[in-house]
Amino acid sequence: MRICLCVLALACGAAWAADLHSGEVLRGKLEVRDGRPAKVETAEHKTVTLTGDETATKVLADQRLNGFAIEAHGHYTAPDRFQLNPSHEHSLLVRKDGKLKLVTYWCDTCSIRAYTPGPCVCCQQETTLDLRDPDAP
Repeated sequence: MRICLCVLALACGAAWAADLHSGEVLRGKLEVRDGRPAKVETAEHKTVTLTGDETATKVLADQRLNGFAIEAHGHYTAPDRFQLNPSHEHSLLVRKDGKLKLVTYWCDTCSIRAYTPGPCVCCQQETTLDLRDPDAP
C-alpha cells in the first residue's frame, strides 16, 4: 500500500512537513551580468551559479539586483550550481536595510504588482523594483 508523503506529513505534524520541502539555504552577494547566468559569491568567497524556473530566471537577469545580499532556498545540483525552489515558494529574498525582502515589481500607473521584471501587463510601461516584506499581503 502506498501512502502519499503529503498525507504522511500532515499526519505527523506541520513542522515535519515544512522540513520535507525546505532544502538548503545559500547566502551571499548576487552578481548579475548581461547574457550570463546569475552567480552568488558566498562569505567563503566561493562562486555559485544560480538556476531556477522561468520566473526566477527573469528575476535573476534583472540588473537592478546586482550587488544585493541574497538568501536563496533550494538545493545544490553540483558543488558550484544551486537550483532554486519554485518561485511560488518565495525562494529568492534580498537583504535591504538589514531585513529580508521579497522581490516584486510595481506599476505606478495601473497599481499592478508583478513577480518578474518587464513592462506592465496593462499599460506596457516599465515596472519599478519594489522590495517588500515577505509577510505583507
